[in-house]
Amino acid sequence: MTNFAPHELRQTVLKMAYSGSTVHIGCAFSIIEIMSVLYRNHVRYPNNNPDSPARDYLVLSKGHGVMAQYACLYEKGWLTTYDIEHYFKDGSTLKGLSDAHIVGCEVTAGTLGHGLSVGVGMALAAKLNKSDQYCYAVVGDGEMNEGTMWEAMLFAQHQSLDNLIVIVDENGFQAMGKTSEVLDLGSLNNKFTAFGFETLTVDGHDEAALDKALVQLKNNKNGAPKAIIARTIKGKGVSFMENKNIWHYTRLNQETFDSAMSELEHAQ
Repeated sequence: MTNFAPHELRQTVLKMAYSGSTVHIGCAFSIIEIMSVLYRNHVRYPNNNPDSPARDYLVLSKGHGVMAQYACLYEKGWLTTYDIEHYFKDGSTLKGLSDAHIVGCEVTAGTLGHGLSVGVGMALAAKLNKSDQYCYAVVGDGEMNEGTMWEAMLFAQHQSLDNLIVIVDENGFQAMGKTSEVLDLGSLNNKFTAFGFETLTVDGHDEAALDKALVQLKNNKNGAPKAIIARTIKGKGVSFMENKNIWHYTRLNQETFDSAMSELEHAQ
């Protein structure tokens, strides 16, 4: 059984970011435990087939955090070492945003606010087909500024999509600053609840708490769509990146790469 150990996933992210001299490390790190728990315990792929018609759907709506997903796809055996080592280089198929052409990626997500709408459609299709498939949609708290998110949530409630679980990566930052300063949305828990979602708030880096919340919500077949507000730390796992929004766009050099890798190795 694949372990999806968070420190190993973060190391894979660092290897990709350094190899490709690319950005979005902090926002990938904040969802590592979320992705780990989902892939380890919840998202079903019959016969480990990412194209199985009976699979669950994992929609990464915050597509700029895709390195966290790529690290999990590597663990699944769907991406190769070559893919990781040649990330973002000439000829690589792996882009800096989620792309539906990549095995295991359900949506092309770069324009924020659109992925959840696609996920709602997937959940509705599963309901109409009377299947037991779930759709898990991982979204960003900055992404919640988009009006399309709230339209999708209204539709999900109207259609009683209790097979939809939205997980909000509430790390408190977006590209250009703190979410509270760019557009303060107040309590996301209260807002999701007001939109008809059954909602829980947990520590987004506590794997046991995430797993417990997912199990609890999935056991409640009450017609209400589900949401988990996961309180996270942008850049989690590397001390000089944590809560430093500069790591949304900063590239690694040899010194910072070595320092970050060393810290993760000692965190095992």
